[in-house]
Amino acid sequence: MFQRTTRVLVVDDSPLIRALISDLLEEESDIEVVGTAADGMEAVRLARSLKPDVITLDVQMPKMDGLQTLEKILEEQPIPVIMVSATTQLGGQITLEALDRGALDYIAKPEGLKEAETTLRTELCRKIRSAASTDVKRVLSMRRERAEKRRQRQEQSTVTREKKSTTSTAPIPEVPISDKCIALGISTGGPPALASIFEVLPAGLPPIVIVQHMPANFTKAFASRLNSISKVNVKEAETGDVIKPGHAYLAPGGLHLEVRRNGRDGGKLQVREGDPVSGHRPSVDVMMNSVAGIYGNRVLGIVMTGMGRDGSDGCKAIRAAGGFVLGQDEASSDVYGMNKVAFQEGNVDRQFSLDEAATTIATQVRRLWGAACIA
Repeated sequence: MFQRTTRVLVVDDSPLIRALISDLLEEESDIEVVGTAADGMEAVRLARSLKPDVITLDVQMPKMDGLQTLEKILEEQPIPVIMVSATTQLGGQITLEALDRGALDYIAKPEGLKEAETTLRTELCRKIRSAASTDVKRVLSMRRERAEKRRQRQEQSTVTREKKSTTSTAPIPEVPISDKCIALGISTGGPPALASIFEVLPAGLPPIVIVQHMPANFTKAFASRLNSISKVNVKEAETGDVIKPGHAYLAPGGLHLEVRRNGRDGGKLQVREGDPVSGHRPSVDVMMNSVAGIYGNRVLGIVMTGMGRDGSDGCKAIRAAGGFVLGQDEASSDVYGMNKVAFQEGNVDRQFSLDEAATTIATQVRRLWGAACIA
């Protein structure tokens, strides 16, 4: 059977990283490096002439930085772009901006040869193969539509949201929700999808625990970004955090997140190291299994866009404990992977569109637990 070769353009201002990425990719029988570029201007020119299937793009470069290069390339043709970012707070912030502007995925730039072997040979190759089969034109169209809706909402809003403090609390519901939990797992396409949800998500929801597959040092910047646009208080999870209504907790990159029992009905967080589970650390399965064990039938599970199958077993555990699971549908997913597996294996009760996600979550909370004062 004929195996299609994925043609890749590698862009990085570091000769060492260019060579490292190129050499490792060339060892794969189904991947061909068709060109390399040392700066953004050269990258735009080569993208135009070579028409690669996928581009790996450095975030910080001379002459034209990664964001400018990304926008210029996507103006001319819908090529899947994977950002390669330094593992710094600044690198994480720029990468999040790149995802908003149309980058399909990202990896953290390896800091040593041992890490390069794992990050590049395994993670980057997997992401390149997935990106090559993605309908980038469709993904860009969806993201631009959501960005336009967000702009319209901002223009129509006449009420200035009060600046939240770190001690702000959610409205007190008519029925207890501190003994309930929402467990959300997401991967490729996750940052822009979660931003679109949290921007309109109502206050007064049960605690939300999130695993977004992300490198270390990226998650703090992402949690801060979500917190700045949401009525929900969002933070990067820390061991010992007692989870509370009106708050969301994002698993730190590179570490597993679990919920432990705290008192009779509540939970607190544990962040830990450990082997990857379902190919990931943090793993959605690890988080969801722990939540199901503590909260039983008081869990709303949510599985969304992403490559692979992480989360399907966790969704199964939630349903087995009596909880309810929502899965993002194919039409609104950047990558219909994790949510597809969970749905096909019978671990999803109902699917939803991303545009209706916030409303669907709030409605499901009311339906399951009668929390009538969500606002």
